[in-house]
Amino acid sequence: MSTALIVGVGDGLSASLARKLAARGMKLVLAARKVDKLEPLAAETNGVTVSCDAANVGDVEALFGRVDEMGGDLEVAIYNPSYRVRGPFVDIDPGEVQKALQVTAYGAFLVAQQAARRMLPRGKGAILFTGASAGVKGYPQSASFAMGKFALRGLAQSMARELHPKGIHVGHVVIDGAIRNPGRTEPADKPDSMLDPDAIAETFMHLIDQDRSAWSWEIEVRPWVETF
Repeated sequence: MSTALIVGVGDGLSASLARKLAARGMKLVLAARKVDKLEPLAAETNGVTVSCDAANVGDVEALFGRVDEMGGDLEVAIYNPSYRVRGPFVDIDPGEVQKALQVTAYGAFLVAQQAARRMLPRGKGAILFTGASAGVKGYPQSASFAMGKFALRGLAQSMARELHPKGIHVGHVVIDGAIRNPGRTEPADKPDSMLDPDAIAETFMHLIDQDRSAWSWEIEVRPWVETF
């Protein structure tokens, strides 16, 4: 059985991804800073939970040690975490900006590097990143988020150009809009004005399934009423 790793698991998009990957018979490793909340999802998908701070080198190395213990080949690695602090540019705490870059971009590098090292010998696998519209255009009072997501997008593009010819599919999914989650739904008079996590997950699965003769490195998804 092949293995899929999802880093930054919660009850929205990542939970939808876990269910779809489990339905394909893949062994799942579900990583998050706090894993207690993941127990119901782990039971549903027969997944293994691992506590991990994605911006910590030691934690990421330990995470992939657990992936190796699962046996089988690492087929899919998905990176979801991000961190942001809002506010006027001149007032933003530098420490918070540093954390945003570490979680959103540096952690993505650490996870992707470990995943690529395991996929390259086989010349096969998919490494996918959850991006945002902030990685394409910077919004006011959101400098730290833009910095992190722009860096994430650059990482994905650079990796794609280097690793695609070696058989590793790298994908960056730009989420342009708010995601519908438990406890957060759109107004009744604005149906489907938020992205459905299951629908986004289908896009990730499409990337995983793409024939290598027509690989995409980036796909944008947004609600039909979203302006862009």
